[in-house]
Formats: sequence, C-alpha cells, structure tokens
Amino acid sequence: MAGNTLRITPFMQVTDLAAAVRFFELLGFEAIVNDGVYAYLDREGAGMRVVQNTDPSEQGAPHRGFAYYIDVRDLGLVLEQIGARLGELPDGSVIGPVNQRYGQRELMIRAPDGNVLVFGQTID
Repeated sequence: MAGNTLRITPFMQVTDLAAAVRFFELLGFEAIVNDGVYAYLDREGAGMRVVQNTDPSEQGAPHRGFAYYIDVRDLGLVLEQIGARLGELPDGSVIGPVNQRYGQRELMIRAPDGNVLVFGQTID
C-alpha cells in the first residue's frame, strides 16, 4: 500500500510571475496552472509553486507566508492523524481545510517562526 504523503514542493514568492514562469519554462518546467497570480509548474514530476507578491515591505525580508507545501492523497487522513493536536497551537495558527480556486484543498498551519506549513490535496 502506498503511503499518504506524496512530496514537498517549494512555494516561491516573486514580484513578477510572468518572468518567473518564463524562467522555469526555460529550465524545462511546464505551467500546469497559471492564473496570473499563482502558477504550478512541473518538470518530470518535480513541482514548483510560484505566487506573485508585490508588497515592497516584504521584499528582501523573511516571508511569513507559505514556506513548506506537502502534497497528500487524502487530507482527511492527515486530519485524523494530527487533528487532536492542532488544538494545542496558539489561536489563529490553523486555517482550513479550505478549497482553493487553484484546485487544492488545504490545511494551513503557522509554525512558531511565522512560516506556514500546508498540507494540500488535489481536488476536481
């Protein structure tokens, strides 16, 4: 039986999504999703998530947004495994699960350092 956890994909913040997509396409990646603000790129099963962020106050500073994205087959199973422990985290540390416009169901958890760990399941 295959495990539930599939992979971890980097989530990159960029100021110019179009330029980033062109760069990754140059490296052999294909844009599977590109809505003008968010893109998911794939190269032989290796994924990269890229989101445009033009907030000048965040450029060059550690980002408090997405840092780790863990793709899973079944988000419900993840919730069964860790759901009871999520209540131990400070208020506001957990968001979701929520269905996103880009075809993912996500559970977002803020780590103590401010980064966000996301478990995501592909949905139709």
